[in-house]
Amino acid sequence: MSLSAATPSSRALVLGSTSVYRRELLARLRLPFSVEPPHVDESPLVGETPERLARRLAAAKAAAVARRHPAAIVIGSDQVAELDGEPLGKPGNHANATAQLRRMSGRTVIFHTALTVLCEESGFAQHELAPVKVRFRALEDAEIDAYLRAEQPYDCAGSARSEGAGIALLDAIESDDPTALVGLPLIRTCRMLRAAGLRVF
Repeated sequence: MSLSAATPSSRALVLGSTSVYRRELLARLRLPFSVEPPHVDESPLVGETPERLARRLAAAKAAAVARRHPAAIVIGSDQVAELDGEPLGKPGNHANATAQLRRMSGRTVIFHTALTVLCEESGFAQHELAPVKVRFRALEDAEIDAYLRAEQPYDCAGSARSEGAGIALLDAIESDDPTALVGLPLIRTCRMLRAAGLRVF
């Protein structure tokens, strides 16, 4: 997705991401922006907590794209799910997703969504974290299997696509930034873009 019109600040806006979910969320703001893959190694470091991993990757994604577009305002974001202090990544396939949802059944999972907004030329840099607590129902194997075959959320951290049928797996969501669970906390994004000099409205 690429839109060529100038932003209200006259700086280009670039989303450093390969996520279709983040692209769709940012499009809600009706701002012209382009999308560029950050090409960042997302492997966790030894002993790295899920929260620190999310923060580091969001900053690394923004920095990688900002180096190529120093005059632009660049958004980088990352999400890491946490259960028992361990990260839950994207499952990638049916078997891994089944195992994840069995672990999460009847439990509370924290989804750490980190956000970085950078502009190299102006020296602007802000970093935020939007944690979301998600309580899962006690899940039966049959409904896990049916859900996964219907939704195939294999590219979603924690295997639960809350904006789709995955909402039926949940008991409660606690967050002060509702879109954070989908992948981009828009309340924080708007606040940070304004601070960077980009007027949303």
